[in-house]
Order: sequence, then C-alpha cells, then structure tokens
Amino acid sequence: MLATTSTDPRPRPPGQGGEPSQDVTTDGVIVMRDVTMQFPDQLAVDGISLVVPRGTILGVIGPSGAGKTTTIRLLTGALTPTKGEISVLGEEPRKFRRQTRERIGYMPQRFTLYPDLTVRENVDFVGSLFGMIFWSRRRRTGQVLKLVDLWDVRSRRAGRLSGGMQRRLELACALVHDPALLFLDEPTAGVDPMLRARIWEELHRQRDAGRTLLVTTQYVNEAEQCDRVALIADGRLLALATPDELRRDALGGDVVEVETAALFDSEQIFRLPFVRGVRQDGPRRLSVIVDDAATAIPDVVQAIDSHGGEVVSAREVRPSFDDVFAALVERGAVIGDGASDASRDETVPATGDGALYVQRPAPDVSDIPDEPAGLRPDLPDAPDAPGPDGPDAPGPDEPAPPSEPTV
Repeated sequence: MLATTSTDPRPRPPGQGGEPSQDVTTDGVIVMRDVTMQFPDQLAVDGISLVVPRGTILGVIGPSGAGKTTTIRLLTGALTPTKGEISVLGEEPRKFRRQTRERIGYMPQRFTLYPDLTVRENVDFVGSLFGMIFWSRRRRTGQVLKLVDLWDVRSRRAGRLSGGMQRRLELACALVHDPALLFLDEPTAGVDPMLRARIWEELHRQRDAGRTLLVTTQYVNEAEQCDRVALIADGRLLALATPDELRRDALGGDVVEVETAALFDSEQIFRLPFVRGVRQDGPRRLSVIVDDAATAIPDVVQAIDSHGGEVVSAREVRPSFDDVFAALVERGAVIGDGASDASRDETVPATGDGALYVQRPAPDVSDIPDEPAGLRPDLPDAPDAPGPDGPDAPGPDEPAPPSEPTV
C-alpha cells in the first residue's frame, strides 16, 4: 500500500512568499547599513545590514547575548553606533524630532513602569508623555487595556501583577499612542504558551492594520509568526529571509520522509540528479532532500522501486526551527572561523543511522541583503535606556563578559 502526500503551502500574510525583494530601501521603515557597536570589552553588533519594509513583522531571533537588545537600543537612539548608518522612519535615531518619536512604540525587555501606580494610571501616564489630551487618552487607555485583557484589573497596582500581566501592561503602554512602528524586546519572555499565542495574535492584528513591527525573541519556534526572520549570533547577521526560505537555506532544499516495507540502503538513490541529500533515519526510514518536494515525491518513489525497494509512505516534512537555527548557527560559525574552501566543499559520508549524505558547496550568503543606501532614525528614551557611550548595566540579553570578551 502506497500513500504519498505533500504539504501544501499555508496562506501567507503580506511580506511572505515568493522571492524576497531586496529593492525596498525607498519604503524601508528601518534601514541598517554595516552597523557595528563596540563596547570597551565586547563587540556586541558586528557589521549588520538589513532593511525592514513597511507593514511587516521582522523577528530578530538569537540566543541570549547575541546582540538583540543592543540592536534595538541602536534603533531607538539609546546608543550611537561605533560604525555604520541607521535610519528609522527616515531619520537618524539620535536626532529624532518629537513628531517622529510620537510615531514609535517601545516595549523594553525588563519591567520599567511604576509599581505603585495602578494599571490604568501607568497607561494613562505614558499616553500623557506623548501629548495625548485627557479625553482621547482616557478612551484609548480603555481600548488597549481591553485589548490585552487587563481591563478587569485596571485598579490593581502594577507591582502586584503577575509576570505575564506585567508583560501585557508593557505592551498596552507601547500601543496607547497608536504608533506606526513598534519595537518589542522579547514580548513573550516568561509568558505561558496560551498567553504567548494571544500576544502574537495581537501583533498580527497590528501588522494587518499597516504597522511595522520589530520583535526580538529567544524562542526559535516563534520565527513561524514573522514575515521575515533575522537570525543573529555573536552579534552577526547569519540569515535574513522568510521562514520557508530559511528552512530551505539551512537544509539545502525540501525534505521528503520515506518509509519502506523492508530494509533499504539510501546510498542507492543518493547519486540521482534530483536528490540533493539523503539521511538514513532507520532500517526502513530515510529523509531525502530535494529541490521541490511536491514534484519530486513521485520521482523518489519510482527511484526506490527501481532499486528493488517498496515505498509504504512518502511525505514532505517541515523541520523544526530549532533544527534550522542550529544548522544556520553552525554554518555561520564555520564561515566566521575562516574555514578553508576544501573544508566547505565536500560530501559528508554515511556513518550510520542519521548520517546525512549532502553535497556541501561553499556557504551561500547571497540571502544577506546588499547594503542599502543610508537613511537614519531616533526613538523615545526608555526609562532604563543607557547613555550613548555604552550601557549603564548589561541587560538580560547582554550578560557582562568574564575575563575575556564574549558576545
């Protein structure tokens, strides 16, 4: 009995699908060109270049200490880059005009609101900082508190809220003045999975309303929620693409999972022209990497049959983003270590179950966008924002290095 299935692509929101456009500098809400941030004992950001188009969600994903929070501080004007150019809403962040600051919402990584004020008082106070008049501020405060499901605790002091409620209160304060651009530094950190899903639903609503969002997170699986993903490690931009493109880039193509009726040696189909790689997952299971799973599945089945095998099932699988991120970080480490061409252009031999037969060309970094023409921006000062010459104290995303500099 043979069952073959192929995963149909899901409906994609604006900004996903097709080839990514690199010619977006004219509509780039955020533009970074070769930006570097060097602290006295640490290189926090290393030559990052990227463009964020209007009306999209860019997820900046990386481990703790990767440089995500430093990047947001650069984009909001809290830090001045050591080198490079930045533009946010067409202005340099350190020189934001008041009108530009009022178009930006910022949710910091740590709780920075007033614990002795009530939930409603905190949101109302932030609205007043942006010049909102009393009646519009009162109406908007009610709207955002209902939006983040805090209306029922509006009279509770912020210091008595749970960690998840405090994150939602921070989000409400970032939304109260109806900004066009949102910087959200790990908005789902410490939040339970159910609430995390609701926060992402709200972020999608904000995107669909035409707003641009830059969201940092340590949760690699949240890449699926973004239109485009920037993977950062050790301050370097490893990849910038849509989630589906990142999967293909990390693994070399689509993955087809095949189960056979009896023992089958995957090496028999490895050299076929449409097969880019094969991994033997077990005596009767193998994963085949191809350019296009939808069209290649019948060819894979026919190839196995022609070599004396019998296919029980064949289907396209979507690798987890944990696997994708690990592969891209490993590849980035090889590039960063200056590996020789010989070490990066080889066929990995089979070494048992799970061995991956993949022809590895030299890493392709063409998905990293060309350096855009410089614009430049500025943003509202966060209550705990560091000065321009360096951070007052290392944040959770930038641990203080030990004796030797680390990122």
